[in-house]
Amino acid sequence: MPFFRRDKTRKLITEVEVVRTKITLACTECQRRNYNMTKDKKTHPDRMETKKYCRFCKTHTVHKETK
Repeated sequence: MPFFRRDKTRKLITEVEVVRTKITLACTECQRRNYNMTKDKKTHPDRMETKKYCRFCKTHTVHKETK
């Protein structure tokens, strides 16, 4: 069953047009997977790295994309 949703212009968007994929970000210090995000693989083919708050380390640390 394909995924359908309507945008603001009332145009139907199908699953083929949605190219964002789900990724998981893991803390580089404690290796826990804290965040789930989506990204567009066509515009960002490399692995993602962002600085986010880790509730287990209780500091802002670098989080990297995992499999």
